[in-house]
Amino acid sequence: MPPSLTDIAASPDHYLHSFEGADAVIAAMDRAAYARSIFLDARISPAADAAMRVPAAALAQAAPPPQTTAWIFHVAHCGSTLLARALEAVSTGLVLREPMALRQLAFASDLARLRLVLAMLARRYGGEEPTLIKANVPVNALLPAIAAADPAAPAVFLHLGLEDYALAVLRSPQHRGWVRQIAAQFAGAAPGASDAACLAALWLWQMRGFAAALDAMPRACTLDAERFYAEPAGVLTALAPRLGRTADPARIAEVAAGPLFNTYSKRPGVAFDNAARLERRAALAGELAGELAEVRAEVRRAAPDLADLEARLVKAAL
Repeated sequence: MPPSLTDIAASPDHYLHSFEGADAVIAAMDRAAYARSIFLDARISPAADAAMRVPAAALAQAAPPPQTTAWIFHVAHCGSTLLARALEAVSTGLVLREPMALRQLAFASDLARLRLVLAMLARRYGGEEPTLIKANVPVNALLPAIAAADPAAPAVFLHLGLEDYALAVLRSPQHRGWVRQIAAQFAGAAPGASDAACLAALWLWQMRGFAAALDAMPRACTLDAERFYAEPAGVLTALAPRLGRTADPARIAEVAAGPLFNTYSKRPGVAFDNAARLERRAALAGELAGELAEVRAEVRRAAPDLADLEARLVKAAL
């Protein structure tokens, strides 16, 4: 017998994966499935292959009141997957990386469905710490609504400085295509704008969004990804309690020195560490010198208040 709507709403074993028309798609999950699913979009690794479809409106009627969740908001290509996996490894409680339904709502805003998604994602297994959600870049468009739904939620805004961001996201044709697409969709980049101009618009859109969200979420903080890369154990020690998670210092030291920080976070088993990242970054700095100058010029033109904006982010730093 299939589970009832009440059963679906009650347990994280029934994960609201996405929306298809008027229906919510429910994937079968358990603790192990959540842990092995690097992302909870099309790359999900469910506990069982068969998914259910239920009327989204009816599920919303059965959904429990939302509990407070913790959040990682970020600018992409800044170690957010690594940070989420590390926090998962050093503490208890679910970590949900890039829920598909949340991303869908960033492209087609629906406050009623957002309330449903937030309630379903907030569920936790009995006695565990608050669920931690790692969003993705389109979800930054939902920041005002998420902050309004739970202003007391703990959150970290993981970001990179302008040039560091440019070096992280202009490194391949695939990455550049992503920048152009997202900047046009969310950051008002002009049609036909250069990659540097799109990058500048995207970075500014996110920094302004983070600054506004900090005003609405008093328990939030910012984190420069370069600091995380350089001192992961110290960052995890300071950040875990800020996000409502208890972490043992010995376990943090073990994880920071272990394979997670010596492999590619999105593809476990592929060797990659901070030294390799810095080597790649140094090589790109020479190759992209002209575009970096264009990026700086674009931001100076578009953001005369840049110094004040950056100061707001620094003031809220972890």
